[in-house]
Amino acid sequence: MPRLRTVVLIAGAAVLAKRAMRRRITAAPLWPMPALDEPTSGRGRLATVTLRVLVAERTEPAEGVVRLRLEGTGLPAWQPGAHIDLILPSGLVRQYSLCGDPAETDAYTVATRLIEDGRGGSREVHEQLHVGTEIEIRGPRNRFPLVDAPAYVFVAGGIGITPVLPMLRAAEAAGAEWRLLYCGRSRATLPYVEEIEKLAGGRVSVVTEDESGRPDLGFLAELAEEAVVYCCGPEGLMAAVSAALPEGRTAHLERFSPAGTAGGGPFEVELRRSGRTVTVAADQSVLAAVRGAVPGVAYSCEQGFCGTCQQRVLEGEVDHRDELLTDGERPGSMLICVSRCAGERLVLDL
Repeated sequence: MPRLRTVVLIAGAAVLAKRAMRRRITAAPLWPMPALDEPTSGRGRLATVTLRVLVAERTEPAEGVVRLRLEGTGLPAWQPGAHIDLILPSGLVRQYSLCGDPAETDAYTVATRLIEDGRGGSREVHEQLHVGTEIEIRGPRNRFPLVDAPAYVFVAGGIGITPVLPMLRAAEAAGAEWRLLYCGRSRATLPYVEEIEKLAGGRVSVVTEDESGRPDLGFLAELAEEAVVYCCGPEGLMAAVSAALPEGRTAHLERFSPAGTAGGGPFEVELRRSGRTVTVAADQSVLAAVRGAVPGVAYSCEQGFCGTCQQRVLEGEVDHRDELLTDGERPGSMLICVSRCAGERLVLDL
């Protein structure tokens, strides 16, 4: 299932793609875009459909970044902002934003940066997913949908450009005003920067630390009322964007890491069907405490993205910290790898 984001246009087909998009908008309004979330089962566990896809193309659009074109049949439709789960050969589950063309019905495109000191998912993608490799995927889901607006400001950091790319194309095709602030360590590390600048017509500002330092976000304080702000990137960038906005205005944010499992005091979790009660320490996740009593509880990403650890909540108020569940799914449900109790006690159907 967070760095500043950029936009890309596919070079040779820009005019045709734009005309095609305009025809689609005329036939069916582009916005509002519903989130393509999957239904929940009776026990609250996400009822996901697993599909097999083939790595049909692999490129490197920037230093340390791999782009994969995944081809398959019966791929569900998606809208800008959506992501899919990649079930890697080792069994790890990782989430990547879709950055291709929603009009393609037989392929998804994702891109990932190698995180040297990460948890192993990006390294596995870089080292093991080559042309001809078959993998399983789930989704798509969308917690970052593009809303209808006459004007947009996009802020992207590095690989954070991936969910923004389809948004830029959609905004351009719909005739909306938009501008992009694209940030990163250096131009060599920014995926699709050349294509984006060709698309932009002066609407893209590229700011790299090695040339200009950190970006000046002062312009956000003077945005027109109708402009909607989208940001994807590191926590520091998103916090800075939120702080730079006028009082009362908020940005649409996409995170690449959870809000954190620590914070607040300890609380109790009753496991109703197991007949056990565990105490969750202030610096401990519910998942860790529960697995001490029920070792077989399923989990995968431990970051609130994949939904494997979702459990039904019978009593208590949840402090939701995941990046997966919709507002409609959250009542009576939680991802126990990251979310916590907002009070002193929870009861799980476990």
